[in-house]
Amino acid sequence: MRRGASVGDYRALAKARLPHFLFQYIDGGSYDEVTLRRNVEDLQSIALRQRVLRDVSEIDLSTELFGTRWTMPVGLGPIGLAGLNARRGEVQAARAAGAAGVPFTLSTVAACSIEEVARDSGRRFWFQLYMVRDRGFMRELIARAREAQCGALLFTVDLPTPGARYGDTRSGLTGSHGFKARLRRMGQMLSRPDWCWDVGVHGKPHAMGNLTNVVGEGSGLDDFGTWIANNFDASVTWKEIDWIRSEWPGPLVVKGILDPDDARQALASGADAIVVSNHGGRQLDGVSSTARALPRVADAIAGQMPILVDGGVRSGLDVVRMLALGASFVLLGRAWVFALGARGQAGVAHVLKLVDAEMRVAMALTGCTSIDQINEQVLDRSGNQATF
Repeated sequence: MRRGASVGDYRALAKARLPHFLFQYIDGGSYDEVTLRRNVEDLQSIALRQRVLRDVSEIDLSTELFGTRWTMPVGLGPIGLAGLNARRGEVQAARAAGAAGVPFTLSTVAACSIEEVARDSGRRFWFQLYMVRDRGFMRELIARAREAQCGALLFTVDLPTPGARYGDTRSGLTGSHGFKARLRRMGQMLSRPDWCWDVGVHGKPHAMGNLTNVVGEGSGLDDFGTWIANNFDASVTWKEIDWIRSEWPGPLVVKGILDPDDARQALASGADAIVVSNHGGRQLDGVSSTARALPRVADAIAGQMPILVDGGVRSGLDVVRMLALGASFVLLGRAWVFALGARGQAGVAHVLKLVDAEMRVAMALTGCTSIDQINEQVLDRSGNQATF
């Protein structure tokens, strides 16, 4: 498998290796993908303030979050169906993250189950939780995360109903069911023989690992889509935080915050941290990029809890930008799953090395030697970049 020189390279490699419907699922956004583009463009428009003749011979990227010292303030965010992009993909990603000393987050709608990732990766990880109507199933899912000793629970709150992702309809992943839909996807799979051999033949079972008890052992992509549409709970309110707290003793993170008032509400609810996120541009199209939302949220929180962020991060320079805008920790999304789809565990490990190296360059040339020195002072406000 070819090795990329950047996250952009890994995107191209993943596109060439994955069946179209899988690549479209990880690459695309909702509606006209305005927010998807804003996430990347707004972040890359932020100019850094170059400083020179400072002693930057020793740079420390490490930071502490939830009682753990991480090698850098970067983690792998939750990606649905990630395990279909490489053989038992979530296990491979968890191994790469663990070896690099950063956290991996397993999605509720992963291909590999909590138990499989815990057993086969040998690593502790975080778990992302969706709220569905069946509270008994939710209680069981949280208990499984407790049993696996997951280090944090990320409660995603920006999906009371799925956004319309037109690209998934065009690719054949959603919008039609039955024999014709399966035949269409099969044609796309057969056009990618490397993926077919790695995942199609040797990557079984092809199921939703954490949902097997509710959708059945032989469930496929059609069953997954139907279950999601029928079971996500649009009646969820802030009072659910108390219910989750009664079931979960560890760090609780509310994911999907864009508004300062919601950030204050999360703080008041007793959450341990928040994730500034617009679901990677996959929910309400036209909302703010996370780079634009982050400073306002950071002002509202005023250092009272850690702020994580995702959306549009494609390099270590982007990580530094997010930290300067007020984040405590940055979650990669598409960046790591492109690498997984292209080269499996080796690709994810390489992307994390790239981010590490890019952060060191950005810190050296902005005069920072530790993470706590990265703040708004490293931003160049004099240029023509977007105002944040």
